[in-house]
Amino acid sequence: MRRAIPTSKTLTDENPFSLSLGDLMAGLLLIFILVLSFLMLDLMEKEKRDDKVQQMLLKIFTDYVDLRGDLYTALETEFEADLREWDAILDRETLSVRFSEPEVLFEMGKADVRTKFKNILDDFFPRYIQTLKQPEYLDGIAEIRIEGHTSSEWSEDVTLEEAYILNMELSQDRTRSVLHYVLEIPAIQSDRDWLHWLQRHLTANGLSSSKLITHPDGAENSKESRRVEFRVRTNAEKQLEKIKQLEEIIEGTL
Repeated sequence: MRRAIPTSKTLTDENPFSLSLGDLMAGLLLIFILVLSFLMLDLMEKEKRDDKVQQMLLKIFTDYVDLRGDLYTALETEFEADLREWDAILDRETLSVRFSEPEVLFEMGKADVRTKFKNILDDFFPRYIQTLKQPEYLDGIAEIRIEGHTSSEWSEDVTLEEAYILNMELSQDRTRSVLHYVLEIPAIQSDRDWLHWLQRHLTANGLSSSKLITHPDGAENSKESRRVEFRVRTNAEKQLEKIKQLEEIIEGTL
């Protein structure tokens, strides 16, 4: 009796793990589609995150520009008639009121506030704070900085490095003297709530000769470099710094 020769169908039926080439291709295609789908979803999520970050950046930048512009206009309106008499300027770029008449501010090499500068501060500082504490500005103010700056000069028998350190000590002593004086002004002392607010936001910063003012030819302008500045730092600047740090972290992980 002749034995039947098994067909391919019979062999396939006997091995349940065997797959046709078409089945393998279909499986690979499915895996490829799934991987591609995950990649596309991840890319879309990244684009959404990037778009959200860009929107946040745009809003912060717009708010930052608007706030600084409004503050500059308010300060200019308040002090425009007095700046020349005080030998002071309002700097739009740094949003600072700069007093740069050394003979008026302090005696050479000393930190005590001179009488004429005290008289200027008596008039200037209460009006300055009154302008800044308007509701439309208040929430945007992170810090009010009293900055003391010096020239790079000292006596001839010290090195540039020693002069820098000595000027740092002097500028810090001077800003502390100014800080102490303005907080004792009667108009400031009379409002305890605002005095407490100033104690959280008003700082004294001695910067030595680190930010010199120069002539057009680049040479140091020693007279103008010896100055005291009242500068507003806004919350937007802090937010921009945080976003910049976040972007650097994200870029470092890519």
